[in-house]
Amino acid sequence: MQTDTSTESDDTLYVDAISAALADEMRADPDVVLMGQDIAGHGGAFKITRGFLEEFGDQRVRNTPIAESGTIGIAIGSSMLGIKPVVEMQFADFVSCGFNQIVNVAAKMYWRTKHPVPLVIRLPGGGGMGAGAFHSQNIENWFLHTPGLKVVSPAYSGDAYRLLRAAIRDPNPVLYFEHKFLYRRERSPLQTAPIPDRILGESSILRSGTDITTVSWGWMTHRTLEAAEILSQEGIEVEVIDLPVLSPLDHRGIIASVEKTQRAAIIHEATCTGGFGAEIAARICDEAIWSLDAPVRRITYPDSPPPFHKGLEASRIPSPERICSELRQLLEV
Repeated sequence: MQTDTSTESDDTLYVDAISAALADEMRADPDVVLMGQDIAGHGGAFKITRGFLEEFGDQRVRNTPIAESGTIGIAIGSSMLGIKPVVEMQFADFVSCGFNQIVNVAAKMYWRTKHPVPLVIRLPGGGGMGAGAFHSQNIENWFLHTPGLKVVSPAYSGDAYRLLRAAIRDPNPVLYFEHKFLYRRERSPLQTAPIPDRILGESSILRSGTDITTVSWGWMTHRTLEAAEILSQEGIEVEVIDLPVLSPLDHRGIIASVEKTQRAAIIHEATCTGGFGAEIAARICDEAIWSLDAPVRRITYPDSPPPFHKGLEASRIPSPERICSELRQLLEV
């Protein structure tokens, strides 16, 4: 479990925390270079790099063509020559066009050559915006199945800032998932020091409880906390674990919590089949099966593409009300 000794600043929007992390790391390390579509003069699709061109110049803030495979390939090559590239996908979904470069080149380069690949790929994803099937997916599990990649999915501005800076310093390729719905809605203090020099497995207990352990990440952590507050008024105490880092996974914290509460639910926005919740459930069964008083439950998006209609989309994303309902059912088993 994470023990934070950092100093904190005033509350900062999630989107601004990401921008601040990029700028601060670029000021600290001249080898950090940004790459992506329209990130220079335009500032990117979400304006995260607005003003960077003026401060850092066009050699460190580089526009790229609409060619994700080529962009990631160039970034891999430059990382092996001493550069620390940070690549922005306009939307996480578009990374599929660069999938081979990530899973067959970047992830395996160290095992083939003993050469590190300090590469970060930023992936704005998630639903809640009515953006349709090509702009709303949660695709973290595509990469969690691939050894050699680290995967981050912060729920709070403080973690977003700290973990992005750590990801840039890490000698391994890191997939950094940032949730679009949180960009201008989540606000919390930045954790400005100390910044670790690599991504390590970590989990955080955001709310202590005795009746059920929940595990979530990204936007779903916020919704799980809302559900836990509702259930507490009914005398049900939910222990809420957030996973800002999905790989490497801090499973020991999860197991310790489940051994205490004897029930577990994993809440994620990605689709159910093959989602990371299944892996976490398997690890709980491997290591804490005799502590369980009920089957491990997954509360997820159904196995369907995200619809464009906001109402239909909202009905699919786990809501606090649905989380409450399923946790109540779990207590009745």
